[in-house]
Amino acid sequence: MIKQLFLDMDGTLLNRQGQVSAENARVLKSCGIPVTLVSARAPMEMRSAIQALDLKTPQIAFNGGLVFQPQGAPLTAQPLAQRTSRRLLQLLKTAFPTVSLSYYTADHWYTAQIDRGIKAEMAINDWEPTLSTAISEQPIFKIMLIVFEPQVMLKLQATLQALHLTDVSIQQSGTLYLELTSHLAKKSAGIAQIKRQRQLKTTEMAAFGDGHNDLPMLQAVGTPIVMGNALPAIQAAGKFVTKTNDEDGVAYGVTHFIGAVGARK
Repeated sequence: MIKQLFLDMDGTLLNRQGQVSAENARVLKSCGIPVTLVSARAPMEMRSAIQALDLKTPQIAFNGGLVFQPQGAPLTAQPLAQRTSRRLLQLLKTAFPTVSLSYYTADHWYTAQIDRGIKAEMAINDWEPTLSTAISEQPIFKIMLIVFEPQVMLKLQATLQALHLTDVSIQQSGTLYLELTSHLAKKSAGIAQIKRQRQLKTTEMAAFGDGHNDLPMLQAVGTPIVMGNALPAIQAAGKFVTKTNDEDGVAYGVTHFIGAVGARK
């Protein structure tokens, strides 16, 4: 019996318009299973989905860097080391002035300028950053770079890898995004915390995902379900493959596969 659901957001719970569909909301709110969103997003960017699903249980932001209650204080936090985050922001601003650069604390999104990338992100999340050329003294959970030129992305990745920063996780999301978080920020670590708190068995947990950064989450549960829009290599990690995120794949998976016994679809 499944007692906890873990859901990635972008490409999974959310459709291409960045919204929770009425069908996904209906099924998740009526299934009677606690739901935890597990996202690279900041808590502020998860708020509309949390409200749409009326979630009360702990949620996971920044790829596991922050576990928090929707209406309470953070439960655990794994920000970037302050010295590392300041070094990276200063380096990136100087070496890659044309790349869209911003960063997140637990409660704010900061950038020095509103450029093409920031405008695109604002349209997706309906959230405005705080403009500041100074680096916040608050712990930084994620540095986000939006890169529109493939060759610049390759150069950026090579530059960061050459730094040999053992305390930083560097992950590309899609073709445009490069996200830097603490090496301790892992979706699987957030799931493990909730598993301990609720005294759950692995077989009592299910997860939905679509990307490479979802693989640790999918491997941490007994029922991994992969979206129909995921790449074949990600689909191979699922016990089931559901419909796409634009076809209410989460609702379909909960209805057909949670607790289901039978051949993989």
